[in-house]
Parts: sequence; structure tokens; C-alpha cells
Amino acid sequence: MSKEIYRRYGFDKWLFAATVALLAFGLVMVFSASAPRGLEEHRNALFFFIHQAIGAAAGMILLLLIMSRPKAFYKNAFFIYGILTLAVGLLALALVMPEIKNTHRWIHFFGFRFQPSELAKIGLVLFLAHHLDKKREALHDMRTLAFPLAVTGTILFLILKEPDMSTTLLVFVICAGMFFLGGVRLSHFMLMGLGFLGVLAALLVQAPLYMRQRITSFLSPESDLLSTGYQALQSKLALGSGGIFGLSIGQSKQKLYFLPDAHTDYIFSIVGEELGLLGALGVLFLFGIFIWRGLVISRRAPDHFSRLLAAGVTIAIGIQALLNISIAAGLAPTTGLPLPLFSFGRSSLICTTFSIGLLLHISQRKTTLRRK
Repeated sequence: MSKEIYRRYGFDKWLFAATVALLAFGLVMVFSASAPRGLEEHRNALFFFIHQAIGAAAGMILLLLIMSRPKAFYKNAFFIYGILTLAVGLLALALVMPEIKNTHRWIHFFGFRFQPSELAKIGLVLFLAHHLDKKREALHDMRTLAFPLAVTGTILFLILKEPDMSTTLLVFVICAGMFFLGGVRLSHFMLMGLGFLGVLAALLVQAPLYMRQRITSFLSPESDLLSTGYQALQSKLALGSGGIFGLSIGQSKQKLYFLPDAHTDYIFSIVGEELGLLGALGVLFLFGIFIWRGLVISRRAPDHFSRLLAAGVTIAIGIQALLNISIAAGLAPTTGLPLPLFSFGRSSLICTTFSIGLLLHISQRKTTLRRK
């Protein structure tokens, strides 16, 4: 017989170290990239750094609290459906909130802003891991997939209505990975993919002009360097000007309003400019460790649900990081996706550390053989 045990100090040390290193490195770069903007807009060079530090502290406290819980509370159906229901409700609420930058991506009250799509990613990963584990013996029947497809479709629709095409695509990729790893038949998997691509193609035709311009500027960035190709050009200039060793911390020229969103979407470009190729490779190395250890945790997880959950969290964070870095290097169209644990944004930071807490908790649970 087998027995599951919880080891308080048995968490994956490599993953924990990579998480702390990315958080600390990110705080330094947020301060460097945002100081001029903070000084001009808020008369405080530390404005964005302080808010990011608060988010990082709250996220680490949450992560440590999750790790300290002996029981796998996240396997409880009430918890899973509670997170999912809250995410759907907040996504719907965001659509009636006042616009920010021509979108409805945030809910805001009492000076606090939160992006529900960050919570929706966690909610969907938890829900799909739970459902695919519970129905694993019946996944050959397409009717078994009707409910999770309806839930996934609802969340994708709400995110798309904000509008946020990049997050919609990211969530779809995460869910596709979950379905594939969960054991869905390849024929069903391909059918779902074709259906989504068909809907996406129809939506792109009707998408706002700026979304279509991002795609055309990616395909031909030199066609309009002062408008649609501007961000990609400035990002490449930042990365290229850093050389091997960089200009040193705080010496970036591009963050002085040449590169928009230097402390959020394009913070990796500032890393390349100020710390050079070595700094950029350092970030890639840390995310490489994170993905490696996340997959190891998934492979060693004590049950099917935990394996799916660990894989889903790793896929979500890993793909988002690689996509953000690809955009900064001009290898993908411009989106609004932040670099996990690095870019400025408390919603992303807290939700990401929460999901990492679940990953680390899974690494503390082991299955041992027990004599009769």
C-alpha cells in the first residue's frame, strides 16, 4: 500500500531559489526602469518600486502560507470552484468598469487596481486539473469535454471582450496543454484546436485596428517606424546598445520615454541595455531553472491531479515568460503580457506567487510504500 506524506522542509530548493532571485532581480530593474516616470508623474522616483515591493512582500507571504499548510487544500472542489466563480465574476465586472487605455482589463476601487485575467489563469488550471482527473476514465467521450470546454470558452470570451487578444491566446495555449496532458484523444484535441482557430480568424477580421496593426508591424516593422513599428524598433535598440556587459544599472537611455512601457511590457529590453548580454542570459537562465524544476515536480507529483496542476502552472508561467522575451527581441508581435515575477504589476505578481506556492506545496508531498 502507498501513503502520502507531507515534508515541511522538503520543498524544491532550486525552484524556490529561482523564484526569489527573479523577484529580487525584478525589483531592482523595476526601480531602474521606472524612476524617471515616477519622478515626473508622482514626484517620487521610488513610486513604482514601492508598489512593486508591497506586491512582492504580499506574494511571498502568501507563498509561504501555502507551503506551511500540511493538507492539499487546493484539491477541495469548493476551493477550486470558488476561485473559478470569483474569476468569472470579476471578469464580468471589469467590462462595466471605466475604460483605462481604451480597455476594460481592470477593476478598481479605493485606489486599488486588479486584473481579473491573472486570477482566471489560476482558476482555469485548477479547474481543468480537477475535472480531467475526476473524469479521466471517460475522456474518450466528447460529451465529457462539453462542460470544461464551456467554462474555458466563457472565460476566453470575457477576456477577449476587454479586449485582450494576447491574454486570450495565452490562456488558450495553457488550456490546450492541460487537455493534451490530461489524456484527451488526439482527434478530439485537434478538433478543438481547429474550432478555436476558426473563431479566432473570424474575430481577427473584426478586431480593433490597433490589433491588426500590431500584426502587420511585426511582419513588416520598417513600413512605419514612427507609428506601429516604433515599440519594436526601440526595444531592439535597447537590447543592441547594451553589448555584452551593458551600460550599467540606471544608465538606460531608452527608458527616458523612447521605449514605452519600459517598466512593464519591455522591462527585458532595459535588462539587455543596462546589463548587456550577460544580464539577459541571466534572466533566461533563471526562467530555464524554473521550467526545469516545474516539470520535475510535475513528473514526481503523488497523484494525477497534482501532476496536471504542476504542469499547468509551469506551462502558464514558462510560456508567458518566453513570449514576453520573444516580443522584446522582435520575434513575436507586440502584446501587453508582462514578464512574470519581473514586470511592474501587483495583480500579476501576487497571482504568480500564489500559483508558485501551489507548485512548491506539491513538491513537499511524497508517496511512500507502507507495509501491511
